[in-house]
Amino acid sequence: MVDILKIDYLWFYKFMESESEKRKNINKNLDHDALAAGIGGKISPEKDEHQYKLRMQKRKEIQSERLKIRKDKKGLIIVFTGNGKGKTTAALGMAIRTLGHMEKAVIIQFIKGSWETGEEKAFKNFPNIKWYSLGEGFTWETQDRIKDEKLVKEAWRLAKGYIKNKAYKLVILDEINIAIKLGYINSDEIIDFIKGLENKNDNHIVLTGRGAPDSIIKFADLVTEMNLIKHPFKDQGIKAQKCIEF
Repeated sequence: MVDILKIDYLWFYKFMESESEKRKNINKNLDHDALAAGIGGKISPEKDEHQYKLRMQKRKEIQSERLKIRKDKKGLIIVFTGNGKGKTTAALGMAIRTLGHMEKAVIIQFIKGSWETGEEKAFKNFPNIKWYSLGEGFTWETQDRIKDEKLVKEAWRLAKGYIKNKAYKLVILDEINIAIKLGYINSDEIIDFIKGLENKNDNHIVLTGRGAPDSIIKFADLVTEMNLIKHPFKDQGIKAQKCIEF
């Protein structure tokens, strides 16, 4: 009986693996077809509107198939990193989106926290948002490695509780990548904790901050790197301003 169950399990596992591979190949082919069909617009090669419409109809059919075959949903690990501006801003945009769906979100700041920002003031008006600023600023401001590490450990302890809390759809760990880079917390500890959750929630976890380590990038489902092209502080000597930096 045990052997039969074992065989059935192995067959089922191989079947699911095969189906997953088939879907990946179909997705890949559809993505290729979508790219080949193009996006349209005034730069399109067709001079005839009828030919243009036919190509766009074909593009719509391909897109419908792409959406139809992608059925899986899960809680995502999202990383915003890079030297460019906009990492925290992108995460906060997701928090606003979460509020719009009447879901709960929490923002835990690992490094920032010694000054009050416009976004913190704004989010205080929404009961579905929790905001914790546990950091005390940049290392050259705090000048206390022992206290900085203690605050990071406290922020991570708090974060673990919210990650396990099914009521919170979005958990933002702001500047946690910086905390990893400074050696205050190990990336393996973060990865092992999330992997070890008995009942993985469908909430999304966002990790922001420049210098995200390779292990975090490999573990994540979605990674965006903000590249620095121009910045007024560096290029023009413009100081940080409200509504832009805070």
